[in-house]
Amino acid sequence: MSDDLLLAVLRATDAVGVAGYELGAGRTVPSVAAVIGLAAVVLGAVALARRGARSRPVAALVLGLVAAIVGGLHAATAAGGLGTGNGLAGAVVAVVLGLAGAGLGGIALTRTRTSA
Repeated sequence: MSDDLLLAVLRATDAVGVAGYELGAGRTVPSVAAVIGLAAVVLGAVALARRGARSRPVAALVLGLVAAIVGGLHAATAAGGLGTGNGLAGAVVAVVLGLAGAGLGGIALTRTRTSA
């Protein structure tokens, strides 16, 4: 019975791979970097809205820089242009969100230093 289930799963994954909906390593890395960049933007915005804890701006700054660096490296090494499945669009989004998050975190960190 388990062999039949395994064969059914393998057939289903082959059908998805043939249809072009497979999420490979070329798309996974920039997608994760874009999510990290989005987290940096959210943390930076919360740090600007609520003064107090110094860990939020630092976290936003670090996460934003990580997202921008990973996205930039992936964009520089991606073979092909947009729509080729290499994750170039995700890398560009990661760079933009990462820089925005790092900027918000830097502004919030500066405000916490001047108010203390």
